[in-house]
Amino acid sequence: MSERKIATVFGGSGFLGRHVVRRLAEDGYIVRIAVRDTEGAKFLRPMGGVGQIVPLYAPLELEADVSRAVAGAGLVVNLVGILSESRKGDFTRIHAEGAGRVARLAAAAGVARLIHVSAIGADAASPSAYGRSKAAGEQAVRAAFPSAAILRPSILFGAEDDFFNRFAAMAVTLPLIPIVHGATKLQPVYVDDVAAAVMAARAPEAAGEIFELGGAAQKTFRELVALTLAYTGRHRTILDLPVGVARLLACLPGVALTNDQISMLARDNVVAPGAQGLAALGIVPTLMEMALPLYLARYRAGGKGANSVFQE
Repeated sequence: MSERKIATVFGGSGFLGRHVVRRLAEDGYIVRIAVRDTEGAKFLRPMGGVGQIVPLYAPLELEADVSRAVAGAGLVVNLVGILSESRKGDFTRIHAEGAGRVARLAAAAGVARLIHVSAIGADAASPSAYGRSKAAGEQAVRAAFPSAAILRPSILFGAEDDFFNRFAAMAVTLPLIPIVHGATKLQPVYVDDVAAAVMAARAPEAAGEIFELGGAAQKTFRELVALTLAYTGRHRTILDLPVGVARLLACLPGVALTNDQISMLARDNVVAPGAQGLAALGIVPTLMEMALPLYLARYRAGGKGANSVFQE
């Protein structure tokens, strides 16, 4: 009888996580979903056989639970990340301290492979706390587990994304779409391509390497919103707000955009020249034009409705 393959995925119930879990299950792994909300992760169980996918309570700040989650695993994948803080210091606690704890305990447990998913914006000199905390996380991972493969994706797109869906939903109800830093370049990457990159990064050649994952096209923020409007058939004015006005609005309750995100948008979010990317992992990027029309169709007048869920 062959030895069981065990993988622990921190943040496995998230947007990217469910794609990673499905691929791992298809490859025969017993998959531990290390999350804070185990009930919320139970929807993943049908992706595998009986007992193949196991939600585990393992918040990143709890040493004993993280240690239990990685014990006996041959592969650990850390996908945990947040775009805004619920309380001050969350970026550091989750992206830096949490990432370092996973790496340290994985090393102590004798885990063979660690894959850490960071972000293209990771930079100790970033104008945003998000970017600085991502860089601190990479440093902590590298110090504790030098052979970890680090993946830095750009903005993810896919049926349940929080980018194109957000602007498509805004276009249903608003006469204009407010943005900031409209000239900033972004390089959206398909969520399942990043999941494929996680699988490819298990290879020995990827150990200790950094891969920046961007899609086939670089477009400005304004161009991406315009593309969203085109695929939803909505004719709306795109209003590029002055940064000062955007920062004032970000201070109001109920506004989705934070001042840290405004700072993050001041920089291009694209694969750096010469960086290893999807091609180095043997992956051809999925074109936005292949996926966006399918799941944005529900926002069209007479479509399936903005609350329907497109299944990939």
